[in-house]
Amino acid sequence: MKKIKFYGCHNCDIKIECPEYPSIQTVQSLYEALLNVCCAETCAPRMRDRWTADNPTMGQCSITAFLAQDIFGGEVRGILRPDGNYHCYNVVGNVVFDLTSEQFGDEKLDYTDNPIQSRDVHFAKEEKFERYKLLKERLRENLHL
Repeated sequence: MKKIKFYGCHNCDIKIECPEYPSIQTVQSLYEALLNVCCAETCAPRMRDRWTADNPTMGQCSITAFLAQDIFGGEVRGILRPDGNYHCYNVVGNVVFDLTSEQFGDEKLDYTDNPIQSRDVHFAKEEKFERYKLLKERLRENLHL
């Protein structure tokens, strides 16, 4: 099993019972399940050439953050990147976590005072909405739901 090392993993004590995903009861359990389902097809097209099985979170941020929001609630926030895109992560109560932070290696991201990201804005891009649906489908299949 891969070592859990996403941003916020050491302070992420959120537990929930989600009828849609009964085996996902912690953020850590979602992270572990997602490592088995992220793939090149769920990666953002502009980053797909950098996706590898060794870096499965590459290009998965918004679809992963919105899926985590489906399960745990809270907000999806975004860090403005130099290329003008937002890197998405989750805030639930006073807990901040980023299930796709590993894609940045040793780069330190600033998780303070970032804008809320809208599902409507992100999913206005049909390809992103399709990737979100594929990630959700692959997660359900992996969990035998």
